[in-house]
Amino acid sequence: MHHTPHIVGDVMTRTVVAVGPKAGFKEIVGTMERWNVSALPVLEGDGRVVGVVSEADLLPKEEFRDADPSRGEQMRRLDDLRKAGGATAGDLMSAPALTVGKEATLAQAARTMARGSLKRLPVVDSSGRLQGIVSRCDLLKVFLRPDEDLAKEVRAEVVERLFLVSRESVEVTVVDGVVTLSGRIHDTALVPLAARLARAVEGVVDVECALVGPGVEPMASRAAGARS
Repeated sequence: MHHTPHIVGDVMTRTVVAVGPKAGFKEIVGTMERWNVSALPVLEGDGRVVGVVSEADLLPKEEFRDADPSRGEQMRRLDDLRKAGGATAGDLMSAPALTVGKEATLAQAARTMARGSLKRLPVVDSSGRLQGIVSRCDLLKVFLRPDEDLAKEVRAEVVERLFLVSRESVEVTVVDGVVTLSGRIHDTALVPLAARLARAVEGVVDVECALVGPGVEPMASRAAGARS
């Protein structure tokens, strides 16, 4: 859709705190505390992202402090045991890092986060160099779009494209991100497609369709008649 420019580059944070592979454990903890973040990209000298070190990567050091390594439960968690003995970001980081490009859609970034159970993703260029970071909170910013903007985009990208003959009789209203399409159209077979396209507009929470075909009285008119 031409009027939906919402890509990762639009919402990402461009100032990113990162560490190198040789950063020590205490340095990592201190950096997270100082910048109030729960994960840090790990960069090679040229700025390429080689991994991510998170609070989850650091916790095994405390978790296994009093653990008996001979117990089967611990032995099944060899990766956590390895991290419990780690001293640098290179030892502790999760690698390779899941990343996303600036041109990726918000939906693509959301799927990558969900697949990896991640709260944030490093944003990289074609060479893997860090450009920014995108978080779950960043992806949700799109739902702050004004209702008026959503209505304008739904009319331009859905109504004007699908209902060429009957577009003047289709009304688009948006309240708190919920789109309602109402009015009379010539081909009701297009209703499911209209709902799907409207729902695909970035920032739309839900879609309700009250579109009717020729000869059918619109629901709004029937409700008004019932009240009178």
